[in-house]
Amino acid sequence: MNFKLFSAALATTALIAIAPASAQGVKIGILNDQSGVYADYGGKGSVEAAKMAVEDFGGEVLGGKIEIISADHQNKPDTAVTIARKWFDVDGVDMITELTTSSVALAVQDLAKEKKKIDIVVGAATSRITGDACQPYGFHWAFDTRALAVGTGGALVKAGGDTWFFLTADYAFGYSLEKDTSEIVQANGGKVLGSVRHPLNSSDFSSFLLQAQSSKAKVIGLANAGLDTANSIKQAAEFGIVQGGQKMAGLLMTLAEVHGLGLKAAQGLVLTEAYYWDRDDTSRQFAERYFKRTNRMPSMIQAGTYSATLSYLKAVKAAGTKDTDAVAKKLKELPIEDAFAKGKVLENGRFVHDMYLFEVKKPEESKKPWDYYKQLAVVPGDQAFPAAKDSGCPLTK
Repeated sequence: MNFKLFSAALATTALIAIAPASAQGVKIGILNDQSGVYADYGGKGSVEAAKMAVEDFGGEVLGGKIEIISADHQNKPDTAVTIARKWFDVDGVDMITELTTSSVALAVQDLAKEKKKIDIVVGAATSRITGDACQPYGFHWAFDTRALAVGTGGALVKAGGDTWFFLTADYAFGYSLEKDTSEIVQANGGKVLGSVRHPLNSSDFSSFLLQAQSSKAKVIGLANAGLDTANSIKQAAEFGIVQGGQKMAGLLMTLAEVHGLGLKAAQGLVLTEAYYWDRDDTSRQFAERYFKRTNRMPSMIQAGTYSATLSYLKAVKAAGTKDTDAVAKKLKELPIEDAFAKGKVLENGRFVHDMYLFEVKKPEESKKPWDYYKQLAVVPGDQAFPAAKDSGCPLTK
């Protein structure tokens, strides 16, 4: 045997064995709704935003390429878990993000804990993600039901909307948004007169809206999202609910739904978002780049996916490894400042940043395409989101 060749082969084998940590690159999965009720809300636009983050980062990390893959979970937790399991076990995905739909996000977060992989939820809202359902490798990025409740719910009660009736999506997100908003309404001296639940992706809201109308509540809180919110508002107009003196509160609305409705239908709606394209120079610069690729301005979900992807890559670089514990630690240590937001990540995985209360402009107030919002207030991050010790997350006890 040629011992020099044998020794060289052993050395090569040893190098291959340690190479994955330094030269394997990173694979990120964007898992969201690309064909259903939330397709405009995040959808393929979030995939494009993630690709922008990779390009801005430089396309490589730890000596290897960064790859983005995506799939449509169709708002089905079992479908999402099947995809995520294959991604983790077979395809070598290191991190999954976006995760529109709270039931999906909770299911994938459980799997990520089992597989010791990082998930960064952007498009789902339930505050349980960094509350009682928190886990060491789970993060929540753009907003949650509590932040929306503090912004929209708190503002409307203080403005005189002290009686509420909820139209609620019949799954985890809707329940969480109704609960969190009810608590804020009551804490500010308001009353909840009742609620009704509707199926996800409902086409007919007439019976639910009639119940809300007959409650005589000053505010009808829409604890739904995407096309469900848009269709609720359209059908409410047919019943003359707003003309009758009741106010519609879109508790989770983004620029995508306002664009779909048009200013004539959406004018006067009060809503809370983490990002608006025309808020400052940084948001405008990012939005203009995004528009050139998609012919749309980004929603807070799409801008949030950009931020989540970029922040993960920065954490991998800072850690010098893809090891999940090391990267999760860096995500919680590094300050976040990018085109989406500026802030910090708490021990429970909650990214804390300012939220913004907006009112949708009247058609005559809009001066250019996509000029939809006027800012009413800034909700500081430490008011929008609870401290980690008050979140209900077992990791903080």
